[in-house]
Amino acid sequence: MTSPDSSTILPDGAVLRAARPGDEDGILALIHALAVYEREPDAVENTAEALAASLFGAEPRVFAHVVERQGEIVGIAIWFVTYSTWTGRHGIWLEDLYVDEARRGSGYGKALMRALAAVCVARDYSRFEWTVLDWNAPSIAFYRSIGAEPQDEWTTQRLSGAALAELAHG
Repeated sequence: MTSPDSSTILPDGAVLRAARPGDEDGILALIHALAVYEREPDAVENTAEALAASLFGAEPRVFAHVVERQGEIVGIAIWFVTYSTWTGRHGIWLEDLYVDEARRGSGYGKALMRALAAVCVARDYSRFEWTVLDWNAPSIAFYRSIGAEPQDEWTTQRLSGAALAELAHG
């Protein structure tokens, strides 16, 4: 990629590019497919309208890159900007990376990761981070193959639902 926001034609003719209005249904379909893959088929509450507001609203705080092949979104990388108090610089948090099961092995996942790495380098970000489920051996192997290192000493914590509301309201 010549610029982090430019489009790239992949070897099979697919296009890797930043998401744009009109991509919401395709992105949402892959979010649903990811939920099924991660054994949480009923967990998705997101909608095309919510994606449009989040990705393309007045002040977007989440971003996406897509792989489009023959008019269909077949790969997504959804991400947002983080900040490291230790480095004093921003980074990227990859929320979701997913390639349609029928398109795996085409290099789309690596192309999406390369595009986000290019964003980091171009913007002088210090980190590119994400989580992966412990049982997801194919993804773990893929991440190791591109040079990612596990941060085993860290455990992700989460507040949601009633616990989040209880803490907020005291």
